[in-house]
Amino acid sequence: MSARDFDSAFARLFHDAYDVAFRILGDADDAEDAALDALTQAELRWTKIESLPYRDVWVMRAAVSAAIAKFRTRRPSPLPHDDGNDDNTVLRAAVVDAVVRLPRRDRDVLALRLIAGFGEADVAACLGISVKSVKRCLVRA
Repeated sequence: MSARDFDSAFARLFHDAYDVAFRILGDADDAEDAALDALTQAELRWTKIESLPYRDVWVMRAAVSAAIAKFRTRRPSPLPHDDGNDDNTVLRAAVVDAVVRLPRRDRDVLALRLIAGFGEADVAACLGISVKSVKRCLVRA
C-alpha cells in the first residue's frame, strides 16, 4: 500500500465523505465522525480499492453506511418546538428514517445517486449491478 497515495487522496475524499454524511445527519460533529469512519475503512482496504475506477463511490458508500449507523445509534432527541425554525431537522429525520427502512441495495443506490450525486454507471460499477438495476432500485426507493 502506498501511504503517499492515500495521503494525497485523503483531503478530497474526506471533504466529499463529510458532505454526504452531513446531508444525512445534519450535524457537523457526527458528519466528521462518519467521514473519518469511512476513510478508516478505505485506508484499511486501500491496496484493493485505490486502482478501482469507482474508488470515490466506494468511499462515499462507506460514508453513507457510517452516517446511517450513526443516525440509528443517536440518542433520541425530543421533538423540536413547532416554531418554524426546526423544519429542516424534522424533515431530515423523517427522510433518513424512511431511507433506513429501505432494503440495503435500494438504500445504497438512492444514497449514492441522489445524496452523493454519482452517475448511474458509477453506482452500478461500485455495487456490481447493471445500470438498469440502478434505475429499477431508484424507482422502488
